[in-house]
Amino acid sequence: MDHVNGFDVRPGFYEINGATAIPGGVNFTVHSHGATAIELLLFQRGEEEPYAVLPFPERYRIGNVYSMIVFKLNIEEFEYAFRVDGPRDVEKGLIFDKTRYLLDPYARAVTGQSQWGVKSVMDQHYRARVVKDDFDWGNMSRPLIPMEDLVIYELHVRGFTIHESSAVAAPGTFEGLREKIPYLKELGVNAVELMPIFEFDEMQDARQVDGEQLYNYWGYNTVSFFAPNTSYASGLEYNREGNELKRLIQDCNENGIEVYLDVVFNHTAEGNEDGPFFSFKGFDNNIYYLLTPGGQYYNFSGCGNTLNCNHPIVHQMIMDCLRYWVTTYHISGFRFDLASILGRNEDGTPMNKPPLLQAMAFDPILGDVKLIAEAWDA
Repeated sequence: MDHVNGFDVRPGFYEINGATAIPGGVNFTVHSHGATAIELLLFQRGEEEPYAVLPFPERYRIGNVYSMIVFKLNIEEFEYAFRVDGPRDVEKGLIFDKTRYLLDPYARAVTGQSQWGVKSVMDQHYRARVVKDDFDWGNMSRPLIPMEDLVIYELHVRGFTIHESSAVAAPGTFEGLREKIPYLKELGVNAVELMPIFEFDEMQDARQVDGEQLYNYWGYNTVSFFAPNTSYASGLEYNREGNELKRLIQDCNENGIEVYLDVVFNHTAEGNEDGPFFSFKGFDNNIYYLLTPGGQYYNFSGCGNTLNCNHPIVHQMIMDCLRYWVTTYHISGFRFDLASILGRNEDGTPMNKPPLLQAMAFDPILGDVKLIAEAWDA
């Protein structure tokens, strides 16, 4: 046992990414190839400044992984982020900045954006909460409908029920969609494809045009790949984020309807050189993104940056993400936005046998999951 800034700590579980509640405390594991030091920041809910800063002791690092158990933490009483120090050489894509608060790339819940259309008071930095996964799925199993029998209904979670004509008690939410399951069955639908529900910021580039408020509505600007969008929940789910979505999926499956996710692994909401800096740029900018020889962002997505999908680190994160949504949320399929990017090499050229796509095709967890490609990029 060690003591760091008033907390009892010990080396953690290096193979479990993110923050995980364990008996007696919380395990924090994060990795960076180029970092020289990482700090864990603990915040009271909604507060701007951390109440505790815990540097990972150097001996808590194995390879490029930093892992630490912090004892006597109540997950309902804090939010967390990281600060990462390292070299700065823009032409090589190294832009470490030890002053910035960084969102955990494996965050299961993101704070600060829970009310639709309201700008986060934390403005361009995000924090995470530890999620307690105790949802009871009962005896439910996924329908496993043959591809040739599918009738897929693509929809936007907010747009589907936000109008008063939908006649639901919780318009614009996962719960509102759950209320419409009888309607979907009446249509003959047996699969719903949800437009992006990973945490995103609808206030990014929000503006007024001719007196009308415009938002980044559709969700194709991912902030966190492992966290459901909290503004799609009808109520606050502190430390149980995702339970409303799970109830929706559970009821869909019980009614013979599979649930698919439209996933955006081709870019993130961090954009290009002028975009925000809240997570991946700060952990390993030159690994997570495709960069030109001068350190600029390739833009095959048309959205400012392009994820470096076939780098082993990013490849692993995407596979971890897909498995997580299948095992934890019982998702039955994925539709990959701009899927050609998943087949690009680190220099941007198309690959003959992309490792990521091969891994998806033969992954045991994804063995009976539908994989649908939008077969182009920008």
